[in-house]
Amino acid sequence: MSDLRDVSDVRDPELPGLLLRTERDTLIPLLRGVSDEAFAVRTCCPGWTVRHVLAHCAAALTRVVEKRFEEGVFSPESNERDIAERAEWSHAEVVDELERGMTEAGAVIAGAPDGRQDGIALGEWVHAGDVREALGEPGAYAGPGLAPALDLLASVTRARGTVPLHADLDDRDEPLRLGAASGERPPARYLGPAPTLIRLYAARPLTGTRYELAGATEADLVLFG
Repeated sequence: MSDLRDVSDVRDPELPGLLLRTERDTLIPLLRGVSDEAFAVRTCCPGWTVRHVLAHCAAALTRVVEKRFEEGVFSPESNERDIAERAEWSHAEVVDELERGMTEAGAVIAGAPDGRQDGIALGEWVHAGDVREALGEPGAYAGPGLAPALDLLASVTRARGTVPLHADLDDRDEPLRLGAASGERPPARYLGPAPTLIRLYAARPLTGTRYELAGATEADLVLFG
C-alpha cells in the first residue's frame, strides 16, 4: 500500500546532522578569529555571555554523542552545571569541544527513535545565531544554515503538534507548512522574512523586525526560549 502523506511530512533523519555541519563550517572559523574579550560579551540569553552559550552548546552535543541523558538533563540547573564544569577551560578548548560535537552528533540524532533529539540540533543553530548577534555579525539567524533550519523547524513543529501555520516567506517560492493540522482550526498565516520567523519560534528579540501574523499570537508559536 502506498504512503499517501506529503513527502514533506516524512522525517529526514539526515537533516539535523546537515544543519550542524553547515553551522560548524560557518561558526567555528568565526570563533577562532575573535578576541578573548568577545567571549565575555552578553547575549540575549539572560545571564549568559558568548562563552556561556558556547559552553552550553558544546556540553549538550557531547551529551548527545555520549548518550548521557540523566534525569533533569537540559534543565536550567543542569545547564548551569555543564557551564560551571568548563569554567577552567580555555576558550579554544570550549570551541574544540563544540566543533567535535557539531561533527559527531548528527549521526546519533539520526538514529534517535521518532526524531526525539531533532530539536537539539535546531536549538544549537539558534544559539549560534545568538552568538552572531551578540558579536554584531550580520544575518544572525540566516546564512547557509537557514534553509535546513527552516526544514527542520517544520519537521519539529509537526512532531510536537504545535499550532498549524502557513508561512509565506519573502525569499521562498512555496509556503512553508509548520505545526500539525488538526482540522479543528484553520492554519495561522505568517508573512515576512525567514529569520524573523525563526525569532518568533525561538522567542528571540523582535526589535526592528516587520512581519504579519494572523490567526495566532506570538506566544502560540514559541517552541523554545
